[in-house]
Amino acid sequence: MTDLRMEPVAGDAMVEQWRHVHNVIVPPAAMSLDEARERLGRNRLENAYLGDVLVGCSTVRPPEGEEAVATVIARVLPEYRGQGIGAALYEKGLAHARVQGARVIETVVLAVNEDGVRFAEARGFAEVERYVLDGETDLWLTLRLESSAE
Repeated sequence: MTDLRMEPVAGDAMVEQWRHVHNVIVPPAAMSLDEARERLGRNRLENAYLGDVLVGCSTVRPPEGEEAVATVIARVLPEYRGQGIGAALYEKGLAHARVQGARVIETVVLAVNEDGVRFAEARGFAEVERYVLDGETDLWLTLRLESSAE
C-alpha cells in the first residue's frame, strides 16, 4: 500500500482527526478535544491516511510498572478495514513501544468490536482481563501479547 502514510499527531487539526477516529471506533469512550489534547501530552498518537483521506489512528501508552507494560492500540475506520492499514499502524506502534523499553505489550478493545478482537487475537494477543468501567455498562477487554508471538 504505497499511498499509506502515518504521521505523529501535531496541532489541533490532527488532534481533531485522531479524536474523530477514536470516537467512531469506541463511542462509549468518546472524548472532547480537550481530553484528546491531554492524551497527546502523555501518549504517542498517530493518524493514518490513504493519500489525503483519514483512515485510522493509533495510540501508544508508554511502558509502566515493573514489567514495563506498554499499550498499543490501532484503530481503522470500518470502511477501510482488511487492507493492511491496521497491521501497519500496529507494527509501527509496537516498534515505538519497544524503543521506549516495553517488555510486555497489551491492547484494549471494546468487546463488541469483533473486528478489533479478531485483529488482536490474529497477532498473538490473548485476553487477560474483562471489565466494565464504574457507572458504565460496556464491556472492555485487555489482551496481552503472548511472548511466543513477539
